[in-house]
Amino acid sequence: MSNLVEDNQDHIYWMRQAIKQAEEAEKIGEVPIGAVIVKDGQIISSAHNLRETTRNAAAHAELLAIQQACDALGAWRLSDCTLYVTLEPCPMCAGAIVQSRIPTVVYGASDPKAGCVGTLMNLLDESRFNHRSEVIAGCLAEACGAQLTAFFRGLRALKKKERSE
Repeated sequence: MSNLVEDNQDHIYWMRQAIKQAEEAEKIGEVPIGAVIVKDGQIISSAHNLRETTRNAAAHAELLAIQQACDALGAWRLSDCTLYVTLEPCPMCAGAIVQSRIPTVVYGASDPKAGCVGTLMNLLDESRFNHRSEVIAGCLAEACGAQLTAFFRGLRALKKKERSE
């Protein structure tokens, strides 16, 4: 796993695009996680969490972005792409990253409960798999983490208010 070079303006730019996707998720009551996939300096897909909206446990930002990228390229191999996501991918998303052959993953906030690209384990650097990805952790981590913290804080306050009424 690599540490982010703080002056890497490209990573910061693309992560800001993922943050915009997370903002879209939050507007509709979804957990604010966003993802973009970049190829040749252009976004080929962008998505945000839709689990609540679709009532589908697999509607994670990363999976939706991977599906869109595959459709855009007409291929299941995303071997010339970079995935930017605001939260460290879970095991399901890490598996999809391996299967789609994405060579580089850049994420914002670490996930101490489900992060599987460095925090709990690193499925993207598992030598027994036929593909490994470079991981760049912590890109705009503070902004990504603050967005999630504020969302869950607001959700808890709302639930507390509803219980007291």
